[in-house]
Amino acid sequence: MSQADLLAQDPVFQLKGSMLAITVMELAHNDLERLDAQLTEKVAQAPAFFSNTPLVLALDKLPEGEGELDLAELMAVCRRHGLRTLAIRASRESDVAAAEAMDLPVLPPSGARERPLDPAPKKVEEKPPEPEHKPSRIITSPVRGGQQVYAQGGDLIVLAPVSAGAELLADGNIHVYAPMRGRALAGIKGNTQARIFCQQMGAEMLSIAGHYKVAEDLRRDPLWGDAIQVSLSGDVLNITRL
Repeated sequence: MSQADLLAQDPVFQLKGSMLAITVMELAHNDLERLDAQLTEKVAQAPAFFSNTPLVLALDKLPEGEGELDLAELMAVCRRHGLRTLAIRASRESDVAAAEAMDLPVLPPSGARERPLDPAPKKVEEKPPEPEHKPSRIITSPVRGGQQVYAQGGDLIVLAPVSAGAELLADGNIHVYAPMRGRALAGIKGNTQARIFCQQMGAEMLSIAGHYKVAEDLRRDPLWGDAIQVSLSGDVLNITRL
């Protein structure tokens, strides 16, 4: 069965491949047991379909009147099936608050549903202010498997080892002055100028603005295990010696 066939089957959710090569899962119901069952069915049909897939959880289209969503349990369900949550898309205050408590990036709602037409001439709006660049976030203790560290609005600097299973996320650059064995995702809100620097490349995944390479590709690189920097040219990640 092809990926297109799997995505065509419906139910509690709809999967859409984004332009940045990160999967967006739009939830249609707040029923985690049903979601778990449907993901189990899809994995049984295609075992490699969800293997370590970067994911954005879209919660902004849940029907009105749905009860409170247990975001931590939802992420756990996704993780069991190989989906690694990088951010959520939400509008409800409770969902945004839950994500912020977990230091998880929150993207704005898509705004693609029920947008009324305005026949009146539109006023010229003032240019919105440039986004504020926040100070770099500095981590001095080891980042262990299962941990996720996010630098919102700036760079992330890690001065200790990053274990396999750990995730580093930043709106800006990522610097790791120690062995890097987990995942590093820089420029997660689309900053194509972001870079990744690490003292010893042994990563499970490296990503800039949604374009990524996984360990299978990285291990074939002649600079595996060396000090490197990663930049983005078009849609290609370039790995060069540091």
